[in-house]
Amino acid sequence: MCAKVKIVTDSSAYPEPEVIAKYDIPVVPLKVAFGSDVFVEGVDITNEEFYQRLAKGGKLPTTSQPTIAEFIKVYRELAEQGHPILSLHISSKLSGTYASALAAKNTLPQAQIEIVDSLTIALGMLISPAAEAAERGETLSQIVASMRKLNKCIRVVGAFDTLEYLWKGGRIGAARALVGTLLKIKPVLTQEDGEVKVLNKARTMAHAREYILEFVERKVKGNIFIHGWVAHSHVPEAAQILEKRLRENFDWVELRFLELGPVLGTHMSPGLIGVSFYCDEDWR
Repeated sequence: MCAKVKIVTDSSAYPEPEVIAKYDIPVVPLKVAFGSDVFVEGVDITNEEFYQRLAKGGKLPTTSQPTIAEFIKVYRELAEQGHPILSLHISSKLSGTYASALAAKNTLPQAQIEIVDSLTIALGMLISPAAEAAERGETLSQIVASMRKLNKCIRVVGAFDTLEYLWKGGRIGAARALVGTLLKIKPVLTQEDGEVKVLNKARTMAHAREYILEFVERKVKGNIFIHGWVAHSHVPEAAQILEKRLRENFDWVELRFLELGPVLGTHMSPGLIGVSFYCDEDWR
């Protein structure tokens, strides 16, 4: 009997500790740097410490992907135990993590490794379904196919207090046209095929929140088996208001609450609130 598929991911998925422990998921960390001070996400800097440093202003921190060697170490250990490997990663349009993982795979031609570029900031939503499928004994090809299908069904929508960080980090994409109005609006953005798209130019966060609710309503179309994550970048109170409204308006199989860590916090900026979601009926 073949060993079960092992799921590998990176720290931008922000998987819950209990999920990591239950399924024994290796998480390869990205790094964030304030000048010469380099921190490993999830290891030697907390979210609170990160946002405190960010609030001091100055030059925007930078992020860096894991090295090829770090991925080789993880893949080799799992491959030597006989495990096929599914490695799920942050969008290649935001980070070089996918490229590092792919390069590592190419150094281990005898290993069974599949690398999936999520093309989304909602990578975390793939981790539990993939791990559950592996636990059921599904093959690597089966899990890859189902995760690619699920990934296409995940919707992401968020309201930004400012576009300054996306702009400075060069990840603003189609929202570049809004730069001249950075101080006047609270833009509502989504992500399609890894690219940032403008949905609405709200005047206040309250208006932006209402647009998010309308967006979810349009996309779920009466489906009842809805999974979601409410995410924020260091504004828990604002995110809790959004969570409350989402719970009041829709029936959720699950609705988790997440604070973005240093890597996505660097790119998305403080003050973001948003939700990522999918419906079972769309992909199963």
